[in-house]
Amino acid sequence: MKNIIAHKEFVVTLRDRRFWVAGGVVLLLLLVAVWTGFQNYRMLAEKRGQANRSARAAWLGQPEKNPHSAAHYGTFAFRPKSDLSFLDFGLDTYTGASVYLEGHRQNDAKFSQAEDATVLIRFGEMTVAFVLQLLIPLLIIFLCFSAFTQERDEHILKLVASQGVSVADLYWGKVLGLTRVTGLVLGPALLLAAGLLFAQTGFQTSIDTVLRLLLFGLIYALYFLLFITGSVYVSARSSSSRASLLTLLGVWIVACVLLPKAAANLGESLFSVPSKYAFQRLIHEDEEKGIDGHNPSDARAKELEKKVLAQYGVDSVAQLPVNFDGIVMQEGEKYTSMVYQKHFGALQQQFQKQNSLATVLGFVNPYLAVRNLSMGLSGSDYAHFLDFKDKAEQHRFALVEQLNNQMIRFSKTGDWEKKVSRDFWAKTPAFTYQLPSVGWALRQHGVSLVALLLFSGLLLGGIQRSLKSVAIL
Repeated sequence: MKNIIAHKEFVVTLRDRRFWVAGGVVLLLLLVAVWTGFQNYRMLAEKRGQANRSARAAWLGQPEKNPHSAAHYGTFAFRPKSDLSFLDFGLDTYTGASVYLEGHRQNDAKFSQAEDATVLIRFGEMTVAFVLQLLIPLLIIFLCFSAFTQERDEHILKLVASQGVSVADLYWGKVLGLTRVTGLVLGPALLLAAGLLFAQTGFQTSIDTVLRLLLFGLIYALYFLLFITGSVYVSARSSSSRASLLTLLGVWIVACVLLPKAAANLGESLFSVPSKYAFQRLIHEDEEKGIDGHNPSDARAKELEKKVLAQYGVDSVAQLPVNFDGIVMQEGEKYTSMVYQKHFGALQQQFQKQNSLATVLGFVNPYLAVRNLSMGLSGSDYAHFLDFKDKAEQHRFALVEQLNNQMIRFSKTGDWEKKVSRDFWAKTPAFTYQLPSVGWALRQHGVSLVALLLFSGLLLGGIQRSLKSVAIL
């Protein structure tokens, strides 16, 4: 009986011109979002690849110079685009694309797309995720709001009930039929997205990317099922189509527009972050308390000198078999790195606390849970950005340490004119970034995943139990 009802709902919806208009518009937007998103992704991926190669070539092309001068010359670490980022831009537009790596300083990521964008970017971007998270639910509402109320007004439900059809069969039959209708809108766009994704790698995409895409589809399938079941249930409980539509639109506005914005504003108020000036001042104050790599006369450098002289059993730095200036540089590097890690860590914790508010609200609002999971699976969330920054910082510290150690072994104290040959630059490793695994991404959003599954279980179970009390006539 459910299949008969589902088929009837499917056919009736297809005969409705409003579906072809609304569904056609949403499908067109979805296809445009997939195509433009993929073109944007491919362009940025190529540009960052070229920039990364140029930065490496510039590093290798340095003339002979003192290793510490090379540390000040620095290089760049570019963040590669993840394969699924064209589906959900997430925070990629606002976070920087590269980090300048230099001695004594841990820089923040720079050159985000938002820096060059107009004020229109504040209204969001037309991405696949935007259509899936906001427009498809709206389409579902317009498809489902009269699922019961229209047939009740036309006295069709009396005929159906007289055939002995249970409320549960009628309800789940309508849900199944409307799910098939929704699939007609989503199917072409998802096939296009998968085709573009796999074609760019010659259909040799990694297992991790396939798993991310599969989970991405499953998460959204569950999200749409929640809207379909909820919308049909509201229709079954409403006295009229008008009341059903107003109720569902109210839920959509609160869940998809007001609550996310309120959570973001409340998070910023509760967990404030210092201004850029105050942040830099705090770092500078802590730097002043440590060893200065460029000042051997510094009191802390003098203490280090005593330890080094005792270690080598000599009376002066001139008798040392190594370059004491390089030792001071490396000790200063360790200290400044610790200072930057402390302050950047505290800043990142504040941002994560701000985000945690939306994560917790995911238990009552599946939109927030799906938004977090979507960004995480696409590799465009804050966790992936921090992972890139951490890897870039590890590379920076290792590179500066290698340069300082070369200076320690290669020259004597005070010999700032001694230079290494150009061959040395090729011995330093190039920065490469590997996207974390899908398991890592899910662990970062474990709370959102639990929230979505728990909300889904409670909603679907609650609807099933309460169907017995629904009066369809």
